[in-house]
This record gives sequence, structure tokens and C-alpha cells, in this order.
Amino acid sequence: MSLNKTTEIDQIEVVGTGHVQIREATVITENGQQISRTFHRYVLSPGQDVSDQPQKVQDICNVAWTPEVIQEYQSKMAEAQDMLNNEL
Repeated sequence: MSLNKTTEIDQIEVVGTGHVQIREATVITENGQQISRTFHRYVLSPGQDVSDQPQKVQDICNVAWTPEVIQEYQSKMAEAQDMLNNEL
């Protein structure tokens, strides 16, 4: 009996806000037959450091995150922070 566990990024999406959504699949096989598949998802924000991400994720972020997209995201975050500060 041979069990193997692999993790692979099986889905990368760029949404309208510029966020990049990543889905990792963890696959467990026994003697070459898949017996389990689970998923883990996470999101990267425009301008976030992606140097620790796999190269294909870095490449997509570099294309999707133009200076305009990053600026728009940072402006929206600053506006949201201002609103929170005004409510306190």
C-alpha cells in the first residue's frame, strides 16, 4: 500500500476589485487511485507582497495589478479607514 499526498494550485481567479483568489487542492492517493481531495482558499490584495507565492501566482498578480488597480485599491482602503475613524 502506497499513500501519496500532493498539493497543487488548481484555480486562480482575478475578481473585479483586483483581488486574486487562489484555490489549493490537496490530493491523497493510494496505489495511484485518488481517495481524498480537499481544498484551501486564500485571497491576495492588490499590491500585496507575493514573493513567497508560486511563480504562476506571481505572474498573474503582476499582470492584474497595474499601478492604476493598486492605486484604486489603496484609495478605497484609505476611504474605508477614514469612515471607521469618523465613526469612533
